[in-house]
Amino acid sequence: QVQLVESGGGSVQSGGSLRLSCVASGFRYSSYCMAWFRQSPGKEREGVAIMDADGTRAYADSVRGRFVISRDDAKNIVYLQMNSLKPEDTAMYYCAADPQRPRDGYWLDVDSFQDWGQGTQVTVSS
Repeated sequence: QVQLVESGGGSVQSGGSLRLSCVASGFRYSSYCMAWFRQSPGKEREGVAIMDADGTRAYADSVRGRFVISRDDAKNIVYLQMNSLKPEDTAMYYCAADPQRPRDGYWLDVDSFQDWGQGTQVTVSS
């Protein structure tokens, strides 16, 4: 049974940093594509960052240069280091996993991922 458990969320002032963690279990983690998504109230869930099993990364334009996704395959953990946080980064952040590499053009698409965590809240105040 696939399980994804996020942690590391919290409240921070604008310009601050947070590191989110997602512990994965119940599947062959090292071969999976892992990603972070976020959702604000009243908005659709959007892709933030993705890292494939081969190390390929991609980022949403809104976070590129500020956020870094990484993974520790020995510990089955995927991280999201978030720097220079802005109030518009406030959202519930979700970890996602899928055994398939997304099709080109769908790397940060919600429908490209079959397994999801429960989320961790990030709040950035101005």
